[in-house]
Amino acid sequence: MEGSCLDKLEGKVAVITGGGSGIGRELALACAREGMKVMLGDVDEKGMEETAALAGPLGARVETLRCDVRQADEVEALARRTVDRFGAAHLLFNNAGVAVVGPAWTTTLEEWQWVLDVNLMGVVHGIRSFVPRMLAQKDECHVVSTSSAAGLTSVPGNSVYCVSKHGVVTLSECLKHDLRRAGATIGVSVLCPAFVNTAIFDSARNRPAELANENPLGEPYAEMGRRAIRAGKLTAADVARITLEGVKANRFYILPHAKIRNAIETRMRDILEDREPTDTLPPFEKKVGETA
Repeated sequence: MEGSCLDKLEGKVAVITGGGSGIGRELALACAREGMKVMLGDVDEKGMEETAALAGPLGARVETLRCDVRQADEVEALARRTVDRFGAAHLLFNNAGVAVVGPAWTTTLEEWQWVLDVNLMGVVHGIRSFVPRMLAQKDECHVVSTSSAAGLTSVPGNSVYCVSKHGVVTLSECLKHDLRRAGATIGVSVLCPAFVNTAIFDSARNRPAELANENPLGEPYAEMGRRAIRAGKLTAADVARITLEGVKANRFYILPHAKIRNAIETRMRDILEDREPTDTLPPFEKKVGETA
């Protein structure tokens, strides 16, 4: 592990996409408690206002801007607004994310476009807009991109989500290599939580109407996901706290859920030992697509 790039957060500027709810909201509150200034970007303007209201009593200065991370120009506008209002950006959380579920062969093209545009291209846009500014600052900075345990495993019923989150992991690894070769004082982390009780399975509330075609066999997987997040032992606040600890320690891989390492190891052994991929999820009571 290399020396920390951003171990003192007070007075620094944090930028959080997907800051209107879930992990994004808790990251904003955790940054506020650290004495940071916070810029929020999200398509959920009401949610951002609620986050800002919660951060206010903590003494944080919070700005919001509606930002659809699918759109490069809107992420660029978020970067410009951040620098205009705060003078710099030190800690970027590429956190906006959505999820759809169902078998790979029934996943719709609309779902592929929506999820990849938000989960993967949103991170691409964040890196392209903020990292050049961070390099120009010649200051200690850090980029955290939210992947998932699904970015390190292959989960049945989650083809598009896993593809998007695997992309975030390797993009973050490549960014780390590139910044190291450039001699930059910018740390990189990839956050890979497992099940956390957020509104991820209600992502459709922000889904564009033109991309609303849904996987017809997704519901059994969605219900399994809802049960899993309700049973999750770590809260979004726990994940935010662990993430900031990881930033301060300059940890690259941040895996809040220790038990997921077993599934990751199983997948790695499948690859290295030339085995068939192991399904680590419990089976459905009925086959997918079977009626009650």
